[in-house]
Amino acid sequence: MEKPIMPSKLKDRLYPVVLRQFSGKDFHAVNIRDISGESGISTGTIYKYFSSKEDLLFSIIDEKLLDLASLLRMHLAGTEDIREMFRKLFWVTMNFFDNNPDLAVTAFITVPSKSFMASKSYKRETEVDILSEVVEKARKRGAVLSELENHYFVDLYMMITQRHIQNWYAHGMKWKLADNINSFFDFFWKVVSSVKT
Repeated sequence: MEKPIMPSKLKDRLYPVVLRQFSGKDFHAVNIRDISGESGISTGTIYKYFSSKEDLLFSIIDEKLLDLASLLRMHLAGTEDIREMFRKLFWVTMNFFDNNPDLAVTAFITVPSKSFMASKSYKRETEVDILSEVVEKARKRGAVLSELENHYFVDLYMMITQRHIQNWYAHGMKWKLADNINSFFDFFWKVVSSVKT
């Protein structure tokens, strides 16, 4: 049976607590009781909308990644320069995680890979769809290497994003993720661009 959709006013209280709990503790140490205690939302109410802590967490990650996709579409609208489109993909992604650090830590650091890979959040299809649209536009203009299949662009985007966030976390989150994209974006562009300098 499909669960009802949680009202926004409850999400506003619950979601930050869930992400704070998961970003600050080992994944297995987080429980619904602690989330309930910190948020002031009863366990019964939480279970009315979510079947488990995993369902709760991955539902939040899914919603947040849809927010990221909306931001990507908004920032890409009207941009015609292919290099700038790819740069914006990285900049918007990193800026989004700068503004949602608990989400970044949860999705890339504290959630075990096996659990994350089993969720639909891992596929991040909306972001991948947007990236694929940019790749297709780049191909039509001859701006990227024709021999690179779409999955290589996705792999590079995912690997660079994940590695950048892990490095930021390992160094105490002392800088803004978006402030440092040039160092890895130049590398990305050299790999994929059909014009070699």
